Amino acid sequence: MNDNLREQISSYIYISPFLIIFLVFIGFPFLYAFYLSFHQVTSLRDVFGGLQFVGLKNYWLILKDPKFHWALIATLYYAVLIIPLNIAFSLLLASLMRIPFKLNSAFRTGFFLPFVLDAFVVGIVWTFLLSGRFGIITNILRPFISEGIYRQGFLGTPATVMPSVATAMVLKGAGFGMVLYLAAMQNIPKEIYEAASIDGASGFKRFFYVTLPLLKPVTTFLVITGFIGAISAFAEFYAMTGGGPTIRVFGVPQGMTKVTGLYLFDFIQTLKLGKAAALAFILLVITLSISLFYAKLQKGK
Repeated sequence: MNDNLREQISSYIYISPFLIIFLVFIGFPFLYAFYLSFHQVTSLRDVFGGLQFVGLKNYWLILKDPKFHWALIATLYYAVLIIPLNIAFSLLLASLMRIPFKLNSAFRTGFFLPFVLDAFVVGIVWTFLLSGRFGIITNILRPFISEGIYRQGFLGTPATVMPSVATAMVLKGAGFGMVLYLAAMQNIPKEIYEAASIDGASGFKRFFYVTLPLLKPVTTFLVITGFIGAISAFAEFYAMTGGGPTIRVFGVPQGMTKVTGLYLFDFIQTLKLGKAAALAFILLVITLSISLFYAKLQKGK
C-alpha cells in the first residue's frame, strides 16, 4: 500500500463520524422527504409502508392553493420589513460599539445575548409586552395609539401585527449582525480612511463611500440569511399571533400573519406529510432562486 492511498484511507477514517451522522440525520431524511413528496400520506402508518404514488399532484395542489399564495405574500411582507431593519440596526450597533468606553464589552454582550435565546421564548415575552389593555408597551404608548389598538393590542390589530413581530425579531437578532459588522469594520485598513481624508472626504462621506461598500459581503450574507429566516419563520408567529388576526382578502378570510412556516405546520398537524414534503421543496427552490439571484446581482456591481 503506497503512502498516498494510506493517507486517503486515514482521512476518510477521521471524517467518518461526521459522514455517518450527516448521512443518517440529514442525507437520508432529505432524500426520503423528496421521495415522500410524490406520495399521498394520510397517517403515520403510511410512512412505513403502503404509500400511494400520486406523482406531481401534491405540488400542483399547493401551487394552485390561494392560501399558499397568501402565505407567500405574508412571508414577503415580513421579509421586506425584517431584512432592512435588521441590517440598519446591526450597522448602527456596530458603529456605536466601535466608540471606546468602559462598558463597551458589557454592552456588546448584552446586545448579542438575545440572539442565542429561543425564538418561541422571545415571542412569549413580547406577547405580554404588546398585549391589549395590560401590555407594558401598550400602556406606555397609550397616549399615542388609537382605542382599537389599546383594546386589541399591537398583535391583534392587522395594521400593526407584522411590524410588531418584525421589530421583536430584529431586536433579538441584531446582535449577530453587529458582531459580523464589527469584525468586518476592524479588518478595513486605516490607510483607506487616511487616503479618503486627504482627498477631503468628511466623516459622513467616508462612511457611505468607503465603509459601506467594503461591508458589502456581510450585507449580502445578512440579506440571504434574512430571507431564509423569513421563509422558514415559525416559532415567533406560533408564539405571538398563531397566524392571526383574520382579515378578508377579496372576500376570503386570511390570517394576516399566516406565513409559509404556519402553512407548512398545518400539513404536518393534519398528517398530510406528502404535501408537507412537497411544500418544503417548493420553498427550497424559491429560497435558492432568490438567494442566487441576489448574490449574482451583487457580484455584478
